[in-house]
Amino acid sequence: QVEMAESGGGSVEAGGSLRLSCEASGYTESPAYMGWFRQAPGEEREGVASMVFRSGKTSYSDSVKGRFTISQDNVKNTVYLQMNNLKTGDTGMYYCGGADAPGGPLLGETFGYWGQGTQVTVSS
Repeated sequence: QVEMAESGGGSVEAGGSLRLSCEASGYTESPAYMGWFRQAPGEEREGVASMVFRSGKTSYSDSVKGRFTISQDNVKNTVYLQMNNLKTGDTGMYYCGGADAPGGPLLGETFGYWGQGTQVTVSS
């Protein structure tokens, strides 16, 4: 059974940084994709960043490009999201997703496995 476990959320002032981690367990091989999504209250879940595990190819939403960096530890089936220069608009619940097959790198429908989420709150 595949499980995704996020950690690293918290509260920070605007301009600060946070690093999120997500470990995928239960895979017999590496996932095809791992990615990060976020959902603010009253909003739909949106794709933030994802990575093709075998090639390392990354994708980012325009809203975080240049501020967030996704990276991986292939041995641990873990991805990280380094978030710098955080803005109040980055506030939300951040979810880690895992995908078995290629698809739209920032589309929720690509990902079949989800973690419980970790809260990120950015204050002004």
